[in-house]
Formats: sequence, C-alpha cells, structure tokens
Amino acid sequence: MENVTDRTSNPFGMSPPCERFVPGYGDANANFHVIGDHPKIHGGCETGVPFTNDAGMRLQRALATAGLIDQPDENTPAMHETFFSYIHMCVPEGVGPPTERAYLDMERFFDAELRAIAAHVLLPVGMKATQHVIETYTALPVDVDTPTDMDERHATEIRGSGFLVYPILDPSEWQSEDRANDSHNGAEEQLVQALFDLQATDYYQEVDLGRFLPNDEPYHVR
Repeated sequence: MENVTDRTSNPFGMSPPCERFVPGYGDANANFHVIGDHPKIHGGCETGVPFTNDAGMRLQRALATAGLIDQPDENTPAMHETFFSYIHMCVPEGVGPPTERAYLDMERFFDAELRAIAAHVLLPVGMKATQHVIETYTALPVDVDTPTDMDERHATEIRGSGFLVYPILDPSEWQSEDRANDSHNGAEEQLVQALFDLQATDYYQEVDLGRFLPNDEPYHVR
C-alpha cells in the first residue's frame, strides 16, 4: 500500500504528549528508515528536522554520497526514498536523556510511524536506537551493549522480522580532521560502501500474494 501525501514533515500527523517534539521527516514511502535517539542527541531542536546538527549533517552527507538522499541541508534536506525519525520524538526537558518510562511512553508513536512507512531497511543511529530496533524488530539474540559492540556492528547487516537492519555508529564518533588517529577511522567510508553494496542487491522484503488472486497477477506486500 502506498502512502498518498505531499507532506515531508510529520506526514502522519503525529501529536505526542509534549510541548516540543521533532516529528519524522522525509519520503512517506521510503525504502530506508534512519532512526535516531532523541532531538537533543541527533539534532532537530532548532530546525524541527531530525539529523540537522553538526553530527547529523555528517550523516546526511554520507547518505547523499550513497544515493539515499538528494541534497543535504541544515534546515530542509531534499529526501527521496529515505525517512528520518526518532525513537523518542519529544525534546527532553532539563538535562540528561529521557527516562526509561518516557521511552516506553513514546514507543507507540515511533512504532506507528515505522509501520506506516514500512521501509525495507532500518538504519538505527547510535547505541540506544540500535538496541531498541534489534530488540523490537529482529527477535534475534544480538547484543549491542558496549561501544565495542557498536564498532563491530557498524554498517553490517542484521536480518530482522521483515526488515534488514544496518546499525550506524553515532556520527559524532566518526573520525574528524583533528582526530587523524581515531579508532573509528573509516566509519563513514564503511557506511557508504555498505549502502552501495546493499542497493546493488534485491533487498526488498516483500511477499508475493498474487497466487491467492483469481487472475494470478503479482501482488507484493511488506
């Protein structure tokens, strides 16, 4: 089923129980769903668009190189076949991350958005988002509990329950010009190459139900 909407920001009209929130942004029929933690970590507090802080722009540029977005921008990136959102779209009050209770309360909004998009590939960014996606959408015993685990899982494929999952090391930890000896050297290049390789395959996670129709025409569903 195709989502029919011309809205790029908050295409499904999410209205979470908070004063400030950063809704999902991008193509409502995306094949790739990039998933962050919350707006204070992965940008959006000022612009209302996910992944528009410094680290977010680093990620945008990598995704553009890999052909997942059309044009990086610190306010309104041009999106095609890709969607950005958070597991916790509300802007946390005060200092520190949201409470576990707050994450649980916001899970229903994220899950509704994820299932409405029905992307084929989930790209969780950072440890918290990766943990949530693996635990909720893969049903696999994959541990991502330490920075070393994230290093090992970065830009590698995990097959989920109807999704492909490619965890992404937080772009704030990627090598920068003043960190030439950083242990995360090559994280951006590794991600770009993995996405190129993925797009060269038949990565669509669909089932053909045409055999149940009277005319036997193909009918692919997620």
